[in-house]
Amino acid sequence: MAARIPPEERQTNLVVALMATEIGLTKQQILDNISGYRQRADAGTRADALEKMFERDKDELRTLGVPIETIGDPGDPNDLREARYRIPKAEYDLPADIEFSPAELAVLTLAGSVWSAESSSADAQAGVRKIRALGIDGDEPIIGFAPRITVRDASFAPLQSAIEDCRVVTFDYLKPGEQSPRRRKVEPLALLDYEARWHVYGIDLDADDERTFLLSRIVGDVSLTKQTFAAGLREGAGERALAGLEAVAARNSALLEITPGTEAALRLGRRATPQVQGFSVPFVDVHIFADELASYGPEVRVVEPAVLRDAVVARLEATIAAHQDSAHSESVGADPVRDAGGER
Repeated sequence: MAARIPPEERQTNLVVALMATEIGLTKQQILDNISGYRQRADAGTRADALEKMFERDKDELRTLGVPIETIGDPGDPNDLREARYRIPKAEYDLPADIEFSPAELAVLTLAGSVWSAESSSADAQAGVRKIRALGIDGDEPIIGFAPRITVRDASFAPLQSAIEDCRVVTFDYLKPGEQSPRRRKVEPLALLDYEARWHVYGIDLDADDERTFLLSRIVGDVSLTKQTFAAGLREGAGERALAGLEAVAARNSALLEITPGTEAALRLGRRATPQVQGFSVPFVDVHIFADELASYGPEVRVVEPAVLRDAVVARLEATIAAHQDSAHSESVGADPVRDAGGER
């Protein structure tokens, strides 16, 4: 059985090999000698399957910004049967004035491993490969564990792809208080995580204005259209989106009483300001903040504003009612006397 070498490791090996040659490597030299292809060949993988794997890797690396050159026959440039491949080192190297210590490389490697493949952008993936291609070990014993960041919102991946390809998208968006979702047509410019929730920032073409949408309120699939937008619109979009959310939060503040030493105190304390009575905590969306506060149960009490307090109470009451209904259904199902209308 072929050795199970992850595609990203095989592609990193390919990058390193193509950077190390001045005259380039032929496709056959790559398949015979580079780890990831060689093991497959030794295990009996067909030559055409290996060539397709190489072509996919080459296309993906180019998509990530890796400058792979194809050098054909000088007498017939269109004849690629004996073509050689290389990466001009000067075009791919990190700037000469940047140096990393082993500890810094360890942190960068950890940062690269934190994001799952579906969460990291093409630029981030390209950066990780450049760091790996340095050929320096970053195994300083300063890291005890590597967290993982994954994305549960199904809309994240298509939105990320649309941003990278400058493609307009459409999706159904359901706002609190509305009975049915509304169709939105958006030029997506940036994805950002704010208060532990993912948002997409872009230009709502129907409203002809910039908008920020919460991914968890997107209903159904995100559709990529054939319509494109200028790549320059993405410049500074993340910063503008963050500034907009922070401005909204600055205009909305809740006064909370928080039980010390609880999870609520730990999480809310990071963004809370002590007051004479309780803590002042800024928030962006009353519905989102009410969801969070309700999850803490008795650990937090809303003093003001009243609209937030009412929203939290409504959620707690709904939770109690749901548990009571569930308990009643289970007891009815397990008690034939009560199910028949009798009493115990």
